[in-house]
Amino acid sequence: QVPLVTSGGGLVQAGGSLRLSCAASKGDFINYDMAWFRQAPGKEREFVATSMWNGLSTVNAATVKGRFTTSRDNAKNTIFLHMNSLKVEDTAVYYCAARPKSAAFKRQWDEYDYWGQGTQVTVSS
Repeated sequence: QVPLVTSGGGLVQAGGSLRLSCAASKGDFINYDMAWFRQAPGKEREFVATSMWNGLSTVNAATVKGRFTTSRDNAKNTIFLHMNSLKVEDTAVYYCAARPKSAAFKRQWDEYDYWGQGTQVTVSS
């Protein structure tokens, strides 16, 4: 088990910024790929970004590229999602996830083994 605690969500106006954090309370963090997903009401869980164990990262090019980035601080067992230029359509519950390290980016939610509790992000117009 890798307990994940997510924080940083909230209400923000369109065009604003938020930073989400996800901390792993135990586990060998350096050996895990981490990711962010989101789920809006009535929609499927959607890949947002991933940060691999080796520091390589990528985001969903279709929806958040150029606005969101992800980073990780292995010393603090924490991953971040930096969200800028937020849009109303970014409104969702955001989840962080973890899986044992791999050799390639994983973008499907069922490829991840451990999940945080989710944090609500609401973007108002």
